[in-house]
Amino acid sequence: MDKRKLISPNVWVLSMVSLFTDIASEMLYPVMPVYLKSIGFSIILIGVLEGLAEGIAGLSKGFFGNKSDNSGRRLPFVKTGYALSAISKPMMAIFTYPVWIFFSKTLERLGKGIRTAARDALLSDEATPKTKGRVFGFHRSMDTVGAVIGPVLALLYLYKKPGNYRPLFYAAFIPGIAAILFTFFIREKKHNPVADHRPTGFLAFLHYWKESPKQYRQLVIALLIFALFNSSDVFLLLKIKGTGYNDSWVIGSYIFYNIIYAVFSYPMGILADKLGMKTIFITGLLLFTAAYISMAYVSSLWFFFASFFLYGIYAASTEGIAKAWITNISQKGKTATAIGAFTSLQSIATLLASSTAGLLWYSFGAFYVFALSAAVSFSVAMYILFSIHSPRDMNRDAQ
Repeated sequence: MDKRKLISPNVWVLSMVSLFTDIASEMLYPVMPVYLKSIGFSIILIGVLEGLAEGIAGLSKGFFGNKSDNSGRRLPFVKTGYALSAISKPMMAIFTYPVWIFFSKTLERLGKGIRTAARDALLSDEATPKTKGRVFGFHRSMDTVGAVIGPVLALLYLYKKPGNYRPLFYAAFIPGIAAILFTFFIREKKHNPVADHRPTGFLAFLHYWKESPKQYRQLVIALLIFALFNSSDVFLLLKIKGTGYNDSWVIGSYIFYNIIYAVFSYPMGILADKLGMKTIFITGLLLFTAAYISMAYVSSLWFFFASFFLYGIYAASTEGIAKAWITNISQKGKTATAIGAFTSLQSIATLLASSTAGLLWYSFGAFYVFALSAAVSFSVAMYILFSIHSPRDMNRDAQ
């Protein structure tokens, strides 16, 4: 039996690193839009901030993914990325000037950009084509447990001190340090550097598009179209807040979503290995469509929670699955570049999605933001269904 079929020690450690990092990040995420509004940010500026920080720092994902493959190293990128994300948390509370907030937010996203491709390549090394779904699903599940714990801590704190957001940013540094310490237990396998001497500039990862497999380009095009209309989750929280519910319900709904996400991620990964990643991914997109249609029309608290239930299963069916799918159809030795190229382009799409959503919300209202996203997600699901080959066939080709 191939030992990589098991959840290896490296997968466990990487999952714990992600868990603690998400505790730190998610202590702040559900209160971030409310905090930004409390210091004078408009809904448009919030959308632009979310989009620009993701877009500018997101371009680094492709660059550092390419650097990781070219150097044959993963661990230095993982350690550096998690360290930058940790120190960015308290920085957001030091000053409240828009430029400083933008710098701190970008530093956090840059940390994610440095580590993402290398970390996912490490996860891919711990699996076979037949077990990619469960390995990535397990990692997403543990990651999302952190996304449950973080908001719970924030909720408990705000129950005692409502409206006093700034100390949370300092407290988030503690689990960030724990994540950094766990990175020292990761064991990196030796990789040979890429020997074909391809360009190494900041946008060199774009060359991968020309040489990538056809299936990779088809899949990434579909994912990017979806990303162009999938704005930040901040807008889901703002919808609840704008309906009149207090911070506790806003954070509580986000906690509920992450519980569903965490509970379903590993089972959906197992199903993806058994039924095919295409089947599970399309299911996730259809659940997204239903959740966003619900968000567009309803204002009842119970319908909000029902929407977040569907949204949690959508995330469990797509987030880890997409990366597992990409690693199965990318060339050996270029896994980090393939993931980095995709996530960089996805960040640009997110820039446009969040900025456009802020403008659309401001000009026409929340209904149009959610209705448009639902229509596009359904269209992308149909495109994948009829235009992209089954990942189960790709798995057999990769073996």
